[in-house]
Formats: sequence, structure tokens, C-alpha cells
Amino acid sequence: MDFGFGAADDEFRAEARDWLTGHVEPGRDRRSWERALGAAGWIGLSWGATGYGNRAATLTQQVVWAEEYARSGAPPRSGHIGEKLLAPTLLAHGSEEQKDRFLPPVAAGDELWCQGYSEPGAGSDLAAVRTAAVRDGGGYRVTGQKIWTSLAHEADWCFVLARTEPGSRRHRGLSFLLVPMDQPGRIDVRPIRQLTGTSDFNEVFLDGARAEHVVGGEGNGWQVAMSLLGFERGVSTLAQQIGFAEELERVLRAAVETGAVTDPVLREGLVRQWAQLRTMRWNALRTLGGAQDAGAASVAKLLWGGWHQRLGELAVRVRGTGAAVGPGDWTARAPYALDPLQHLFLFSRADTVYGGSDQIQRTIIAERVLGLPREPKGVV
Repeated sequence: MDFGFGAADDEFRAEARDWLTGHVEPGRDRRSWERALGAAGWIGLSWGATGYGNRAATLTQQVVWAEEYARSGAPPRSGHIGEKLLAPTLLAHGSEEQKDRFLPPVAAGDELWCQGYSEPGAGSDLAAVRTAAVRDGGGYRVTGQKIWTSLAHEADWCFVLARTEPGSRRHRGLSFLLVPMDQPGRIDVRPIRQLTGTSDFNEVFLDGARAEHVVGGEGNGWQVAMSLLGFERGVSTLAQQIGFAEELERVLRAAVETGAVTDPVLREGLVRQWAQLRTMRWNALRTLGGAQDAGAASVAKLLWGGWHQRLGELAVRVRGTGAAVGPGDWTARAPYALDPLQHLFLFSRADTVYGGSDQIQRTIIAERVLGLPREPKGVV
């Protein structure tokens, strides 16, 4: 496939840009923003012509929308987990009843989702999950703890990987359950404060929480969960790179303002960042164009995770000692505050860990692409 933009894509870009220009408002409530996106038909472009309240878009149009959204200054999406992860999973594995129940509210921006995968002892090693679900009439009662749960404090529903077969181990005996979050006394959400001072992630404690929907059949949770992870990267990486380019431009301006750009070593680092960002874009377009090489997603994650961390380090270097001073009024005990470059540095420290650590990505490439022998269990 020759990935390129045509006249129809240019028209779609103009439509998207005009709509975003007329609707993006600073400080707008994120839930009302999701409903505005849904009412205009901008949610679910990648689902195909499913008829669940979305409008279909070609792959190039999906890229156009993602890029224009990133450029518009629109707020971060609260509904992307339901749109980009849950919905494709239901389309692939869900029953007709589940599709009819859950896809229209996602397309309308009415119901928000979070992901219940990681646990304190099961992060990169997802097969070690211990959250248990026991049969209770026509559904399940779920008990356990999930961690690093993005947007759990806003979500209406959570898809949870839980062990439904007592005594099962590793990949066996797992099920993919849909759990309503509005269960006072049975679900407790506790924010996790990050280095940046914000709390986008949460701990979620489930104490006999009710779940009435299992996707893909009981005991098939591992296959469904892995299928979902396959939807996690794609068009969104190109939009992410728009944000990266804006951050790089901000670092370049700071280097000029501080005079750090005259340092040949630092200048070489900035040029390298620019060149590598261009390479990542070409690689993403090549992959979307049909070059689905084994391990491509792992390569992409390794590239952008390390690149973003190095940009954060450059952001501190170009500022010099001033990078250690925050914009808050500490004498007045003002709330914890960071400027954009400080936020970039601190947040990017997690880039090589979340979404599959660098170690895990290298293991995937070694075993599944290069055919190297598996690492013996128990080796540190």
C-alpha cells in the first residue's frame, strides 16, 4: 500500500480543522467535550461502517483527524480507552448484545472507560494477575487490586482481567470482564500522585464488585486481552508525534533564549532529536501503509520512549540551573507547580516503563523476531 494523502483527505482535513477551530474552548469540561465529539460524529472513525453511532473513515482520514486534533490545542481525551481499546475488542470478540449495549454510548461520548490490567505484582508480567472473580448467579463478584489505572476517577466502566478458575496459573483460567464503576462500598479509587504533582493514574480496590458481562467466553481472557493490546498502537502514534514536535520546538526556543544553542555538543543533540523524530514519522507511515513487520510495535515503542526521555533531559540542560526552580510561590505555600519543560522532564521518566517496559519490548523482539531462545524462568 502506498500511504499518501489525496484530495478527499484534504477536504476531510479542512472539515476537521474548521470544526475544531469552532469548538475548542480553554478549560472546557472533559466529559462535555466527549459528548460534543460524539454528537459531531468524530468518535469511532476507525471502527468501520458498523452502524453503532459512528461514521466510517479511511485510514488516511483517521491520520488526518489525529493530526489536526493534536494541533488544535483540544483537551486530552477522556474517552480514548473506550474508543480505541474496548470498542475494537468488542467488535472482534463481543456478543451482539454487548456491542448493542456498549458501543453506542462510547460513540456518543456518554460512557467513559478505564483499563483494569496491571496489579502490584503483575505489571509487565500480566499473566501473574491475582484478581479473582467468582460466579454469582448470572454474573461474577470480583475481588482484587488494580494499579496504574488511567482515568479510573472519571470512568463509568472498567474492563478487568480476572482469574475465574480457582487454582489456575499464568495464562489459563482468566476472563475479560466488564465492571461498572458506580458501586459504592465495593469499588474504591485512590489517586496516585506522580512526579509532576498530577494524579492521572489510580489504584482501584475491588471488594466483591459486580460484573455481568464476560467478553469472549469464560477462560478466554488472555486471548481477548492480547487482542486488545494489539489495538493500542497505530494511528495515535502519528498524533503523538505532533505533540513531540511542539515540545521539541519549545526546547529549541529555550536553547536560543538562554544561549545554550552555542554549545556544539548540545546543538548536536538537538539536531539528532529533530532527525530521529522525522525518522519515527516515516517509520509510522510505513507501518500504517502495510509493512506489518513482526515486532514493529515493539520497535516503535522503544524508539519514542527513549527519544522522549532524551528530549526531557535536553529540556533541563538548555535551562541550566534555572531548571531547578519552579514557577510556584513557595513562600506563600502555593500548590506544587511546574513549567512545561519541567513537566516534560519529569513525566518522560516513565516513558520507558509504562505501556510495556523497554526490557519487555527487547524480549519480544529477541524471541519473536530474532528467534533467540527464551530466557530461563527465575533468572534475575
